[in-house]
Amino acid sequence: MTNKKGIILTIGNELLMGQTIDTNSAWIARQLQEIGIEIVRRLSVADEATAIFQALQEESARADLIITTGGLGPTSDDITKQVLVDFFHTRLVLHEASLQHVADLLQQRDIPMLERNRAQALIPEGCTVLFNRYGTAPGLWFEAKGRIWIFLPGVPHEMQYLMENEVLPRLKNQWPFLKSIQHRFVITYGQGESRVAERLGDFEATLPVGIKLAYLPGNGLLKLRLTAIDAQLHDSLESTHQQLISLLSDIVIATEDLPYEQIIARKLLTHKASIGLAESCTGGYLAHLFTAHAGSSAYFTGSIVCYAPAVKINVLHVPADSIDRYGIVSEPVARAMAEGARQLLHTDFALAITGWLGPDGGTPEAPIGTIWIAAAHKSQILTHSYKLRGNRNRNLQLAATHALHLLDELIKSIYPHS
Repeated sequence: MTNKKGIILTIGNELLMGQTIDTNSAWIARQLQEIGIEIVRRLSVADEATAIFQALQEESARADLIITTGGLGPTSDDITKQVLVDFFHTRLVLHEASLQHVADLLQQRDIPMLERNRAQALIPEGCTVLFNRYGTAPGLWFEAKGRIWIFLPGVPHEMQYLMENEVLPRLKNQWPFLKSIQHRFVITYGQGESRVAERLGDFEATLPVGIKLAYLPGNGLLKLRLTAIDAQLHDSLESTHQQLISLLSDIVIATEDLPYEQIIARKLLTHKASIGLAESCTGGYLAHLFTAHAGSSAYFTGSIVCYAPAVKINVLHVPADSIDRYGIVSEPVARAMAEGARQLLHTDFALAITGWLGPDGGTPEAPIGTIWIAAAHKSQILTHSYKLRGNRNRNLQLAATHALHLLDELIKSIYPHS
């Protein structure tokens, strides 16, 4: 059986205006790819009946599966259900189980039932209702002419619950012979997309039929993705992946699709080592990256956000004369910050960063975009400076990547055979 094609449609003016970032589409796309559904389009439309109707009409001709999020709530701009009435030539009917669920949720929160809450239980006749444990808007499943239309609430945790517990199991049952889409990854650091592509010219020219290579640069790293859409290519994909790793061995930092901080975390956990941070220009961003992942307390101890010089001096015991002599953004200050954090937080490793991310600041010796990073262990300290040329947000993300890489290098140095 050939793979099914899917389209993801998000509904909401806030998405088009940039007031809300569309994370739903990316998450849904990953889930569908894993079960063998190829995503051919992702698009957003406004909270307007004509726009929604037209999008459903046009996209239905392009795919076997159309999944939409948004527009199912209780407010006046949530008009998706009325559009579905027109699109599927049906009517709204009261769904008693949904009404009881809404009543139970409101009672638990000590909120009175309003007419607009009751309207959440009005469902287009003829669809399958998908139970939403965490919200008042149920998901809706339509089938016609060999196609499936699925309508989900836009609230991310509600959408994810419905996908995992209702949508994906039903799709697997509906299309049991989908071919698995397999991916293998290589994450590199230190060389740009063009340079790596030049190195891989012969490799790409001899890729097995059915295996594709994609270049995905971002935040100072380059992710290479190999994709095969047929389980029969498993052995070829594995050997191709190993060949790619070998060709780029000098710049490979990981062979799984993981954020860099999780790659570091695995190494720290393996060696039962701890990490602490001293952050100046990044203002706690590195701490956020580490603690965004469950289980970080097993290796992450804490972070000192030492934005002002006085905090560096009074908390981390950075010598004041080092700041006066070398500047706040300098190697001696970064070294002292890292060692101060390691001792203060009683950690095996410490990572410190100081710099000018812009658009203000800078000195003749350390102009805007200059950062100094230090990674410390009781037996060794590594330091490195970088000249960044992006805007403030871009420089923040690049600074974090460079800092993680310096820490990675130190961990390799301390544990060379791991």
